[in-house]
Amino acid sequence: MTERVTLITGASSGIGAELARVFAAHGHRVAIAARRFDRLTALAAELGSAGGGPPIVIACDLGQPGACDKIAAELDAQGVEVEYLVNNAGYGVFGEAIKKDRAEQLGMIDVNIRALTDLSLRFASSLIRHRGGILNVGSVAGFLPGPGMAVYYASKAYVVSFSEALRAELARSGVRVTALCPGPVPTEFQDRAGFQPGFDSAVLNVSPAKVAKLGYRGLMANKRIVLPGWGIRLVPFLLRLFPRGFILAAVAGFQLRKR
Repeated sequence: MTERVTLITGASSGIGAELARVFAAHGHRVAIAARRFDRLTALAAELGSAGGGPPIVIACDLGQPGACDKIAAELDAQGVEVEYLVNNAGYGVFGEAIKKDRAEQLGMIDVNIRALTDLSLRFASSLIRHRGGILNVGSVAGFLPGPGMAVYYASKAYVVSFSEALRAELARSGVRVTALCPGPVPTEFQDRAGFQPGFDSAVLNVSPAKVAKLGYRGLMANKRIVLPGWGIRLVPFLLRLFPRGFILAAVAGFQLRKR
């Protein structure tokens, strides 16, 4: 019988590393993928054989062509099949879209959208065979227009929409699909995006460890959306109370003041 693994992208730090810890603690053998090999090997050493076996380390940059091929080839070489897929890799760029580096923003689409879609479709047959699941890490930003981080917000809207649609398509196959949509989380994301956490982060943030635990629990319970934290859970409800134009102006006023 082919051994099963949980593939987690963006696993070298933050929510991704915590998700690897949670899955391993629940007996899953994990395959962890990210750019930073040293971080991955340190995490693999920490996890040891806590899960179903020693972690598989795959160093790759999902923004580069062929990265998903490399992941698939390494898993095939290890003789394992994906039972659970956790698409966590992603990044943001803060600032007005027309003033930021175009290549960096297109790279964000490659990581946040293209790689997530590629891996989800690439391993679908394995997920169906093992009646596993997909946990796509989105953001509460996916429910909003995002002046000041236009491409990032749009990419997370794709994650939410794609996850919900794929969930409906795979439901009859016994595959769970959950979108994990946290708000501000104290990780390296802010430094990478180019802004400092503000009042919203202080009020709404939930620790990476808690986000990971809630995401795992939500996937196993077959939840459609997981919104970690009471403040974040209010956002979709509040959005129904105000016109889209009002929300757009409010987000623009708030985000563009951070410049």
